[in-house]
Amino acid sequence: MFDVKPSLIRFWEKEFELIQPHKNKKGNRMFTQTDVENFRIIYSLVKERGFTLQGAKDKLRDNKDDTVSNSEVVHSLQRVKAFLLELKSGL
Repeated sequence: MFDVKPSLIRFWEKEFELIQPHKNKKGNRMFTQTDVENFRIIYSLVKERGFTLQGAKDKLRDNKDDTVSNSEVVHSLQRVKAFLLELKSGL
């Protein structure tokens, strides 16, 4: 989904308290929709906007609501862009 290695997902899980997957008896991580949304926010901050891990942690701690709403707007715009590009290619 994010085109990153599983080790990065595990690392972010340890670094950010927002992500709390449940583990089954085998130790497999079972991510909830909330966890996936939190990964999307972290990915946006770190990979797309260039925040350091500490900077992303601070941003989420200090102003989580704005960060979440900004991430939702960006995600919505990306979906609209993909739809429009698909529509364009069909013309």
